[in-house]
Amino acid sequence: MRRKLKIIAVLFFCIISGFAAGSYTYLLRFPGEIRLTEFSTHSLNIGLPLSVTFSETTEVAKVNSAPLSRTLTIETESQGSAEMTIGAFGLPLRRITLDVVPEVEIIPLGHAIGVRINTDGVMVLGTGSFAGTSGETHRPAYNLLQAGDLILCADDTVINNKEKLSDYVANSSGEITFTIRRGNEEMKITLTPAVAMTDGVRRIGIWVRDSTKGIGTLTFYNPATNEFGALGHGILDVDTKMLLSVRSGNIMPSTVTSVNRGVRGLPGELEGNVDTSVSLGTITTNCPNGIFGELNAQAAADFQNLQRYPIARRTQITEGTATILTNVTGTAVNEYEIQIESINLNASDDTKGIVIRITDPELLAITGGIVQGMSGSPILQNGRVVGAITHVFVQDPTKGYAIFIETMLSHCPESTQQIHAIAA
Repeated sequence: MRRKLKIIAVLFFCIISGFAAGSYTYLLRFPGEIRLTEFSTHSLNIGLPLSVTFSETTEVAKVNSAPLSRTLTIETESQGSAEMTIGAFGLPLRRITLDVVPEVEIIPLGHAIGVRINTDGVMVLGTGSFAGTSGETHRPAYNLLQAGDLILCADDTVINNKEKLSDYVANSSGEITFTIRRGNEEMKITLTPAVAMTDGVRRIGIWVRDSTKGIGTLTFYNPATNEFGALGHGILDVDTKMLLSVRSGNIMPSTVTSVNRGVRGLPGELEGNVDTSVSLGTITTNCPNGIFGELNAQAAADFQNLQRYPIARRTQITEGTATILTNVTGTAVNEYEIQIESINLNASDDTKGIVIRITDPELLAITGGIVQGMSGSPILQNGRVVGAITHVFVQDPTKGYAIFIETMLSHCPESTQQIHAIAA
């Protein structure tokens, strides 16, 4: 009998240990910090029978007290912070910081826009060779400059466009010391131009770019800060695939003239006319999670009277029906139905936190699903702004990824004071 009791005790210990280990592994993927809005109720499906306690008495929130509940329900009451401990069978497994913050409201847009960015310096696309006056081969920049380098200065002269770079090199008489940015590091590179046989002009043998342009979708306007956000992902150089550093830039109104429908294996695309004579606002930031800046007075006035929506925190988003605002014909922004199929609170890529599927028959008939140019289309669910479309699944254009709206807002210089993204 005693031996049976020992066996049962060992088995029970193994079960509890295995459960605790599995729970701990699961909780390692759970955010270490949760930010929720005040005066609201939030449910988190933990998926495991765990207990939740506050480390000390708190007035910012209450949690469900049912032991071993699989769903954690938090009722927020006032602004502030508290420490929660999630455990099982009396074992503390994970400590989580709960921050209760004020409600944030923005205006979701969905308008097609033209985007132009002038780079901070001149970007090197690659190096090459050319024939000298006697037929010899010159490669002045070989192994010194490389694709993705930003040329900022030539000697003491600031270089902000490719024409200025060409003129400086052509008029030089000896070696040139370039100040460049490679990744996050600034350095100096010295090389000597050579005279080209074709035109007798001094050259250094590089290809460069100083600007880029395209079409995307305006995601939101924050009337409290006068900031806008668009695209939901950064703008990369088409050749180097590196994030463009912004010296200046602007967004412009665009009219969608036609749509190349997306099909399996071949993403579609919006085509349109951009009114380059009108600027809606200036771009100040191009980061992995979108482009951001300030609207001009006229554009801000035009958007001020549109409906404002509170934002959804990650933990307020649910799988199921939602809608997007997007502009796929002319200048009209329409609302179309979608399904949120999955939510990843700890996605390694911020632009791929949500998986969505286009279900609206009208939109599917026009575009076939998600097409290039729709990036930035805002997503609405339960009266809140959830996020924005970022990518299409190439093998299934009806599906794609989206970014959480609070992640986009956290990259706005002023809006960062209003909202902070959940720390994974």
